[in-house]
Amino acid sequence: MSANDDSKMPFTAHLEELRKCLIICVVAAAIGTFICYGFKERLFHLLMRPLVHALPQGQKMVFTGLPEAFFVYLEISIIAGIILAMPIILYETWVFVAPGLYVHERKFAAPMVILSSIFFAGGVLFAYFVVFPFAFKYLVGFETELVRPLPAMREYMSLASALLLAFGLIFELPLVLTLLARIGVVSTAFLKKQRKYAFLLAFVAAAILTPTPDVFNQVLMAGPIMVLYEISIWGAKIFGKKRQEKSKEEQP
Repeated sequence: MSANDDSKMPFTAHLEELRKCLIICVVAAAIGTFICYGFKERLFHLLMRPLVHALPQGQKMVFTGLPEAFFVYLEISIIAGIILAMPIILYETWVFVAPGLYVHERKFAAPMVILSSIFFAGGVLFAYFVVFPFAFKYLVGFETELVRPLPAMREYMSLASALLLAFGLIFELPLVLTLLARIGVVSTAFLKKQRKYAFLLAFVAAAILTPTPDVFNQVLMAGPIMVLYEISIWGAKIFGKKRQEKSKEEQP
């Protein structure tokens, strides 16, 4: 059974569809960036709010190079523009890949895209509202009579965006493992057996990714990973069982 008659399209036709999809996505992101640039200062103030609350009263951020502020504002505008254009990007991606999927695969593709976006957003919000306040308060706490914190815009932007991306990707863990269980790569028994190693890797990842060496902030990252792993086990159990039952029903 072929996925679709579109699979018989010539290779050049697929390239043309891909080109069209990429152009629409780039144009949508560019329009989103242009719109968000008009709110660049508000967006940056929103991003830096956790650090501002951790800094001493009246302390401000600095930029050490003349073009630094411009490029930071441009960078945050591009990121916000891509997020603003994400519905169009996801739709175009779906339009491109859908003809190559089997009917039963299409039923899961759209929910997976939606759930992936929700889980990623959940990771970003968790980092912003939970991790940032504790992490920045700890880092600023090294101030003394001789040492004064003067955080630069670009350094903060790099650190904040890296942490937001890391937590967003980590929160995709249940979907990834559930998908692997669905296609038979892993099983519930395997995930349960590897639980202790997964928890160990969670603390190793937390030690590497968190900006502070204290145990409390590492637990803030390792804790959600362990919870997400447990959710992954339940997801593998539910969907893996359905897959096995379906396989038995299809046997002659």
